Amino acid sequence: MTVGFIGLGNMGQGMVDNLLEKEADLTVFTRTRSKIEAMIDRGAKGASSVADLAQNVDVVLVCLPDVQTSRDLLLGEDGVIANARPGQVVVDHSTVDIATSRACAGAAEAKGVHFLDAPISGGPGGAAGGTLAIMVGGAEDAFETAYEYLGKMGANVRLMGPSGAGTAMKLINQLLVGINTVAAAEAFALANSAGVDITAAADLLAVSWGNSVMAARSAPITAARDFSNSSAPVRNLDKDLGIIRDLALDEGLSLELTLKSYEMFHYMIEQGNTEHDIAGVLEVIEERSGK
Repeated sequence: MTVGFIGLGNMGQGMVDNLLEKEADLTVFTRTRSKIEAMIDRGAKGASSVADLAQNVDVVLVCLPDVQTSRDLLLGEDGVIANARPGQVVVDHSTVDIATSRACAGAAEAKGVHFLDAPISGGPGGAAGGTLAIMVGGAEDAFETAYEYLGKMGANVRLMGPSGAGTAMKLINQLLVGINTVAAAEAFALANSAGVDITAAADLLAVSWGNSVMAARSAPITAARDFSNSSAPVRNLDKDLGIIRDLALDEGLSLELTLKSYEMFHYMIEQGNTEHDIAGVLEVIEERSGK
């Protein structure tokens, strides 16, 4: 089989690198021609457009930065699904809302095309290392077809249920990322105020109930106050928590910690810190504490 990949951003580039290193018959497309040419130099094929890629591979993988870009590229008049063939598998690794994933699944089904929503977690490091968690929604037979490629990019690849289940699982994950990052920042703000070394605190937390992945991740970044120009910028989490906020409103869910976390990250955006690391929410806590 052949596979195509659209989107060579912070996550997509690492994913494509793994596909190529693990000998996938790979075609790539992105808006930046130099990125395509760099992949051609390494042995991939280059497509001239979305349509060109979709028409010439068996499995199409897509990883895009926001909901609107995903809708335009997947559902547009000359997008992936419009150019897909019956029996083809289209996989969206982007973090979008559940309605978008279900709309893509419906449009694909009308053409006899299989669609999987398969968002990812693990950050650029996980993408580069091929250790991503990939949470998938869709039909089991389509999942089994795509697994040949998903397994080259992820160490934990799970079929979570029907269409939309993968996206729902990613939003659950992002809810916890947001809340736990704020909780860690509050803990480290308290540590700073009480004169407790953050690195020492992190070492103790690692063997205590209060530990979390986000506390362990945030500790060295916070200790060094290395918040600028991050590979995990606040703009991404702000987008994801915004999707969850809208879903909570639609579903009538009281997600108070999520909404407060979203407000704090969105404040960072309003302050112009879109590329700051998510651990930089500590600065919001300090500002509001008069520190």
